[in-house]
Amino acid sequence: MTRATPASDGDRPRLPRTRQGSPPSLLLTLLGDYWWGRAEPLPSAALVELLADFGVSDVAARAALSRMVKHGLLATTRSGRNTFHGLTPRAQAVMRQGATTLVSFGAEDAEPWDGRWSVVAFSVPEANRSVREALRTRLRWLGFAPLYDALWVSPHPRHAEAIAELADLSVTAATAFVATAPELPTPTVPPQSAWDLDGLAAMYRDFVAAWEPTHAALGRGTIDPVDALVRRTEVMDAWRAFPGLDPDLPPQLLPGDWPRPRARELFLDTYEGLGVPASARVREVLGRYAPELADHVVQFSMLSAQPGPTVPA
Repeated sequence: MTRATPASDGDRPRLPRTRQGSPPSLLLTLLGDYWWGRAEPLPSAALVELLADFGVSDVAARAALSRMVKHGLLATTRSGRNTFHGLTPRAQAVMRQGATTLVSFGAEDAEPWDGRWSVVAFSVPEANRSVREALRTRLRWLGFAPLYDALWVSPHPRHAEAIAELADLSVTAATAFVATAPELPTPTVPPQSAWDLDGLAAMYRDFVAAWEPTHAALGRGTIDPVDALVRRTEVMDAWRAFPGLDPDLPPQLLPGDWPRPRARELFLDTYEGLGVPASARVREVLGRYAPELADHVVQFSMLSAQPGPTVPA
């Protein structure tokens, strides 16, 4: 058993919680897709115009920029009357973590599951609700789910990470261990019942239904650069929610008609196919405010897991 001890790696960079489709969420996706690894600050006016493509007003766009500055994700500089925003080292670190998760999420696992579960048990006073909510969010992001209220399980070897999260929240009444689940009589509760797999499957099927028309339109070549930018950002924003919902259970714990492979294939084909026209739109907007930066726009690729320069349209 492992007792929670103070985290030794300092403050781990985290994103503030952003609602899917909100201006801050869209802006983070845009910066990750087209300004990956770049240190140069971007004109605020260009970022505001890009958000306008999504129907975001100037007021809401500038509020999103201010919020991201407040959370330490963007740094502000000025040149004459113009304001610029650049990604901070904290934002770069968080985005690298997120990219690693997205690239690996749902990929075929070369190693077969060994049947072992990571189990974490803890005690948090009911009165300390903020810590309880933060802990539940962090454990779910690691792929844990509550088999019972304070007993969380994961089929992945992440008990050490879970204990680090507990320690980071100053939860000292905690224990972690690795266990196997024997064959049990029918009335008992199997570990995988901690997840609502039926509900998750429905979400994947909804994703496929929502994005198949875009994939079909892409094949016909009927999507212009503005539309490509909006759709590519929105499909990434939508897919980015799944790693926090899906525990990535081993195949032997999933129903035979599990819809995630189809959803993942559709996401990758759509996201990659929209890349060239979408990045052309970003270059067009940036070129109006800072022509010297337009050629630095990148086109992040989930297939290669490496951003590269876009090819001029």
